[in-house]
Order: sequence, then structure tokens, then C-alpha cells
Amino acid sequence: MTNSFPASIDNFKAVLQGGGVRPTMFQVEIRYPEQVAQDTNLLTNEGTFLIKASNLPASNVGNIDVPFRGRKLKVSGDRTFDDWSVTVTNDVTLGIRKAMEKWSEVIQNHNFALGSNTLNDYFATAIVRQLDRDANQLRAYRFEGIWPITVAEIGLDMDGTDTVEDFDVTFAVQF
Repeated sequence: MTNSFPASIDNFKAVLQGGGVRPTMFQVEIRYPEQVAQDTNLLTNEGTFLIKASNLPASNVGNIDVPFRGRKLKVSGDRTFDDWSVTVTNDVTLGIRKAMEKWSEVIQNHNFALGSNTLNDYFATAIVRQLDRDANQLRAYRFEGIWPITVAEIGLDMDGTDTVEDFDVTFAVQF
């Protein structure tokens, strides 16, 4: 097979529109359940600034082997989604941290094996927007039925200078 498209830097520039998508150009919007905070809109707005890292989780299609006369036919199975993680920069209000702890409390009480009987009490929605260099939306990914499965530790360290505190949250994703 011959390559009819010469590999030159000019051809590469012509294909790489807009200089490529930058991993720093994103915005995360989490729409919290009503039981988490009195002003969920404020939390959502704060999160668009204070969520400093995220990812786009993998989408996986399962594989089913169907035997037939000594051979196996591979057919598609069910789709699943990997967990989704964000890193939050803490501010002095600890608003997002408190919301995540409250959200976990709604799901299952810290002191008792009690929790919400209604999925809508703790399922939520998140949107990750990929932006261009002018902050225009290139694409949006909507995650439905999310809830925090891990609210990670916050490291405290007397040697930790010239840093701002942050913590990670991992969410289960329905679809």
C-alpha cells in the first residue's frame, strides 16, 4: 500500500485544525441532588471553577462468545462505563467538600446502615464540556445517574508550601 499523502509538516498543520484540542480547556458542571445543599446552583457554579482536573471515562462494550461447531462467534454484549473522577481545589468555605460528604451521608448514613430509599434522592447529572482556545464548546459529555463512591482524603502536611489543598472524588456512572 502506498501513501499518496506526503508526510510533511505543512500537511500535518493542515490536518491539525485549531492547533489541536488542549487538555486544559474544559469545564465540569455537576447538578447536585436537592438533598445535598440548600443552594445547589451555587455549588454547580463554584465547581465550574474549582474542579481542576477530570477525565472522560471509557465506554466498554462487553464480548459474548457463542460456540458453534468448535468455533466461537463473537457478538457484542452490554455497554458499561468506567468510574469518573474529578479533582477539586478546596477554598476556605470547603463548600464542595461539605456537599460531597453530605451526598455520601444521603446515600448511606455514617453511623447507621440507613440511607435513601429513592434513587432520585442521590442520583445526579454531570456535564463535561471540551472547549476550544476561545472557550467555545467543542463537545459536551453528559453523565447520568452519577453518585460519589469515593471522597478521597485531604493530605495535611507542614512541609506543603506554595500549594492549594485539593481532593479527589470518584463517581459511579450509570450511562
